Amino acid sequence: MRVRMVVAYDGTAYHGWQLQNNANTIEAELNKHLTKLLGEEIRVIGASRTDAGVHALGNIAVFDTNTRIPAEKISYALNRALPDDIRIMDSRQVADDYHPRHRKTRKIYEYRICRGEFPIPTERLYSHFTYRPLDVEKMREAARILIGEHDFKSFCSIDTQAETTVRTIYDIVLLEDGPLLKIRVCGNGFLYNMVRIIVGTLFEVGIGHYEPAHVDEILAALDRQKAGPTMPAAGLMLYSYEEEEPF
Repeated sequence: MRVRMVVAYDGTAYHGWQLQNNANTIEAELNKHLTKLLGEEIRVIGASRTDAGVHALGNIAVFDTNTRIPAEKISYALNRALPDDIRIMDSRQVADDYHPRHRKTRKIYEYRICRGEFPIPTERLYSHFTYRPLDVEKMREAARILIGEHDFKSFCSIDTQAETTVRTIYDIVLLEDGPLLKIRVCGNGFLYNMVRIIVGTLFEVGIGHYEPAHVDEILAALDRQKAGPTMPAAGLMLYSYEEEEPF
């Protein structure tokens, strides 16, 4: 049977999702503990290959197994073995042809910026600190320019191997929660480093380096060098993953 899992994790101690030589990853931990639990070689397929240090509340992973353990019970058994910074929030059986990267989805990433005179120690692993005042209204104005279907070549790493850099952003919401500024980006898919570059560009607007309208010029340039910096990984989290089709 094919099993679909919802995976939450603190990415601080990991070199991202994807298997790597001589580095611990979320995928490696899942493979290791599932193989031991089920007594067969297991290789999971992930929906989103998050980078080193990036967190998730709801990434998706699937795998095939011959086990007689009911799919919905695998989460309970696996959580007893996994390290404390990885948890399976749900497990269930899905169709044999189900593939998390071949479906219509809406992904929401959240980037957290902690604002203040001094850093808050408890936020250091989950947000990017700045002492600089941010003009949030101007950031919102700039964010609206990015909503819709665009060629986001200016907003992805030059190392991307994507067949196309066209993506659709459904919404970008900036929420203020005390010292935290939470930037939620909802789209149908994201290029390598895309969210962190979008946030870096909005940050440049917030501190006054760019006017909001300049984001339109950055989009049109199709040039990574024209956009803002890639923000640090620790502030980024895969917030939710919604599928538009039934399992």
